[in-house]
Amino acid sequence: MIKYSHLFTLIFIGLISLSFSKKNEIYSLTVTVNSLRNSDGVVLFLLYNEDGTIPDKDRSKYYKKFSSSIASNKATITFDSLPQGKYAINIIHDENSNGKIDMGFLLPKEGIGFSNFKKLNIFNRPNFSKASFKLDTDISINIKTIYM
Repeated sequence: MIKYSHLFTLIFIGLISLSFSKKNEIYSLTVTVNSLRNSDGVVLFLLYNEDGTIPDKDRSKYYKKFSSSIASNKATITFDSLPQGKYAINIIHDENSNGKIDMGFLLPKEGIGFSNFKKLNIFNRPNFSKASFKLDTDISINIKTIYM
């Protein structure tokens, strides 16, 4: 017969195991950009996971970065093995494939986009808080490309 103290210990160990397994779950995030004005160049996908990382003028604060070719004015990328948490996406339509956003007078010449943003203006500037979303399951999101 199992003693109550042994039963309690087994239940406690089981509950701890469940709580640790929940924290270690990983997910995938598929990001699609289908509003590109042409199929020139590549799309840069920058994934952020910390408050204060957006805006990121020098593109140095990202968690992960990928580049994707464009077909029929569309690009898609999947970030695999992401731990549960808050994330935000920034995309750049790098039309000349030079690895940076080309600027005109104060405004970008190439397309940009952020998760949770359909338009940008002086009153609607991106930051991590506005652009972030919770990742706790495998998801797919679409990002609108904004050309200034």
